[in-house]
Amino acid sequence: MSFNKHLFLALYLLVNSQNLFGQKFILSDSLPQNSISLNSFKDGEWFEFRIHYGFFNASYATMEISLDSIGDRSVFHAKAYARTIGLARLFFKVEDYYQSYFDQKNGLPYRFLRNIDEGGYTKNTEIQFDHEKGLANVNDKKNKKINVFPIKKNVQDLISAFYYLRNFFDVSKIEENQSIGLNMFFDKENYLFKLKFLGEEVLKTKFGNIKCLKFRPYVQSGRVFNEEESVTLWVSSDKNKLPIRLQADLAVGSIKCDLEKFKNLNYPFVINSKFEK
Repeated sequence: MSFNKHLFLALYLLVNSQNLFGQKFILSDSLPQNSISLNSFKDGEWFEFRIHYGFFNASYATMEISLDSIGDRSVFHAKAYARTIGLARLFFKVEDYYQSYFDQKNGLPYRFLRNIDEGGYTKNTEIQFDHEKGLANVNDKKNKKINVFPIKKNVQDLISAFYYLRNFFDVSKIEENQSIGLNMFFDKENYLFKLKFLGEEVLKTKFGNIKCLKFRPYVQSGRVFNEEESVTLWVSSDKNKLPIRLQADLAVGSIKCDLEKFKNLNYPFVINSKFEK
């Protein structure tokens, strides 16, 4: 495979980094969902990631969240946007939009939208979740088709899962090398998102030295990844649980996604004065 093809593949994977976690596993019930407090983030939170492939600054991705409502339900409205830039955009244009509306109290998603253009490949879908009936109504707007699929208990979409994980798990009770699982629904299928906690690590970043929780999402090994443990995620260990870095080792080269900018965090962003190994 040529260098350019590896670059474009890397761009596709990272601007859709959530998709890396959507690989198939043997399904099981997700961890029980108790009454949770969605307080790791707040209305108006926004952050931006810079995505690299080797020395190439390949793309940017942003995520933001606001208060909204669906009928009489109070929800959070999360938006994610990713695009290639510079030379990469000349060869492989990516414009991806994702939106999720999820409950302010329990984090369950009600509505998910995906509108993407990746090098001419387009998709425009909307998913309505009915958790009481255990069904997902999938509207393929591009092909004008509507289908209904069964969903698992406490299922999440690609975007709501990100915010859900920032709040649901009590990190003080997670042991090193412990794995956790979460039911997800994407496109038309149920998946089990699984990741392992690797402990704490302090990262050098543009903001300073950040104490992080280190996780290993499981992916499928093969032509893209050397092994199923090729992706690593670092999340700030403060109350924000902000994603700091995601790195994926590919069959050739690696890609890295770093936090570039942020605003309206719910808690102070903790920066260590000294670097600790």
